[in-house]
Amino acid sequence: MLHVRLNPRIMAATDAAPLQAERHRPNRGGDSRTAGAEGFPPAGFLHDGLAMVLENLTADEASLLRRAMAETGGLATSLAESNGDGGTSHLLLAGSTGQFHSLATALTESSPPCPDLGREIERAVEGYGRRRFTLRLGARRLAVGPQPAIMGILNVTPDSFSDGGRYLNPAEAVAHAERLVAEGADLIDVGGESTRPGSEPVPEAEELRRVLPVVETLASRLDVPISIDTRHARVAREAASAGAAVINDVTGLLGDPEMPAAVAETGAACILMHMLGEPKTMQHNPRYDNLMADICRSLRRGLQAAADAGVPEEAVIVDPGIGFGKTLEHNLTILARLGQLRTLGVPILVGPSRKRFIGDLAGGVAPEARVPGTAAACSLAVAAGALLVRVHDVAEAVQALAVASAVLQAAEGESVATP
Repeated sequence: MLHVRLNPRIMAATDAAPLQAERHRPNRGGDSRTAGAEGFPPAGFLHDGLAMVLENLTADEASLLRRAMAETGGLATSLAESNGDGGTSHLLLAGSTGQFHSLATALTESSPPCPDLGREIERAVEGYGRRRFTLRLGARRLAVGPQPAIMGILNVTPDSFSDGGRYLNPAEAVAHAERLVAEGADLIDVGGESTRPGSEPVPEAEELRRVLPVVETLASRLDVPISIDTRHARVAREAASAGAAVINDVTGLLGDPEMPAAVAETGAACILMHMLGEPKTMQHNPRYDNLMADICRSLRRGLQAAADAGVPEEAVIVDPGIGFGKTLEHNLTILARLGQLRTLGVPILVGPSRKRFIGDLAGGVAPEARVPGTAAACSLAVAAGALLVRVHDVAEAVQALAVASAVLQAAEGESVATP
């Protein structure tokens, strides 16, 4: 699994803050060091340039990359070396898109050749540059980009942090889903197990009792795909049989060992979310070696599990898991550097809706008063590259993202259509 080992991440070379954070990040021994040329990349370097971080390179790979990147006219600098891994190292490469393409070609033609490394770099550059996708959601297709898709939240639980208990009655749940679609939801996500911080697991039989009648009714009455929010393969299979076209797994396919096969067998799409730990304990002092690198690595493991099970790439979405094993600072960093996840080459979903970090920033307001903050977080996420958002308040998100998307299209020189 070369892509998991190397864990490539791309960021804009003109975005100085994350580059400096990479250069000064502590190594695994706890020391902070700076490596490479001073002022890397130089001020004003390549208006549209890219910077790529590659991890766990062998000494031979690192030497070859430095030499090959220099021959393209790009730049390379060493980052903190990992300890106890046979001297493997991390590199930060910077150059234009064309220089990275030349680097990939040079690696394939080098002596000895490194075609796998070249293909990985090429794949990362192409993935980062993608702005439009056509998702396969069971028998349905959903185009995302440049306009983002909006997933409406429907919790049929007694204890969800924001709206627990409001839609336990199936008729009320269906009516609420119909309202969300009328407001502009492109998908409806049905959840029967609260995964709020500190929550206890729910028996699968109880989860099925809550969700199946609602999923079956919605699938027959609504003209949008239905998603099942579950981390259990049995629930995923039965919900898919009832009409769910998407399986939204907070464990990123890394929890229930049967989940990758369940996704593949049902033909549903899947959302791979990053979560540190489990809901009951995930907010107990969450810590990361390198937040964005760790999230990317975990999501890559989920992507590999999906691919190994036979799930097509066009049926996969990733979610960095805002609020799932994350501090306030972690959540803000994810939103600020979300674009790094574009390197994965699949659509990104974000779910900041009404979450605690918004309340903390707004002075401790209750979940139902966090709608404006949610709209701001969603808009910023879309600006960074998210193509789907998961929200409780669809009408407000529709309006906020209409404005955000129009500004982004104008920045790219695209014409903006109005209703």
